Amino acid sequence: MNLYLAPMEDVTDPAFRMLCKRYGADRVYTEFVNADALVRDIASTTRKLTIHDEERPVAIQIYGREPEAMADAARIVEQAKPDFIDINFGCPVKKVAGKGAGAGLLKDVPKMLEITKAVVNAVHTPVTAKTRLGWDEHSLFLEDGTPFIVDLAERLQDCGIQELAIHGRTRSQMYRGEADWTLIGEVKNNPRIHIPIIGNGDVCTPERARECFERYGVDAIMIGRATFGAPWLFAEMKGLPAPQTMAEKVAVLKEHVLASIAWCNDERKGILHSRRHFAASPVFKGLTDFKQTRIALLRADTKEEVFQIMDEIVEKWGKES
Repeated sequence: MNLYLAPMEDVTDPAFRMLCKRYGADRVYTEFVNADALVRDIASTTRKLTIHDEERPVAIQIYGREPEAMADAARIVEQAKPDFIDINFGCPVKKVAGKGAGAGLLKDVPKMLEITKAVVNAVHTPVTAKTRLGWDEHSLFLEDGTPFIVDLAERLQDCGIQELAIHGRTRSQMYRGEADWTLIGEVKNNPRIHIPIIGNGDVCTPERARECFERYGVDAIMIGRATFGAPWLFAEMKGLPAPQTMAEKVAVLKEHVLASIAWCNDERKGILHSRRHFAASPVFKGLTDFKQTRIALLRADTKEEVFQIMDEIVEKWGKES
């Protein structure tokens, strides 16, 4: 069972990637790397190229809207020696898709293919891509009834990508509604497709992971938001040793805080970077009369304060978990 950590902005930094790797992620992806900013040598962007041997195999994901800039960015990325260079054709947020990059290229397939060819031809590192089912519900099928994503997958394969990850939603859906895995399955079962197909969307439990592998035949599953505050999810899905008690899981969250502080080289920034994980972690969901403690946890701005509140949570609610 191949399980990959999805690329997520402000989430998949080295601190989080290393934890996910420890708990069984078979591949991890960096945050999104802006091709234009990389070419301009913007420090905050070039820093995203930091990878460690302990997290391999690792993919660095780039996004942009112009073939030449994407090719130049890919050459720069290759110097960091990732195992894969991934092209982002799936990010739905306005500041990316609205500017014609990410999922915005689903409205301009010729340019998407031009970018793909440019990147593939620019580097020796294997190139992969991640995309969505289409721009909106009106673009899911071609005039002859062929699913848009089936046709697109063939064309991307012809451009030379080595793998394709598909999020089972359109751009218009953002993250609303349910991911449609039937169309992902159609891509995988297309006899013309010979590259690995990675499915993505709404895989949050071991049971759902097994179902997606068995029903749709994908080569790997990419897991994103379900990992927030739960890097051990990969181990749970694989039946590997994982934290069981609240105390064990909180210890992992503490480790993540310390690793984030080290990565940010700043205590407050590291804690701020960790807060989305506290907010979403299943460790703290469903606890009775937890609201005020949750607010205090999300407002704490020193590691001592964060850890003290976490210890109090374990002492008070540990038996509920």
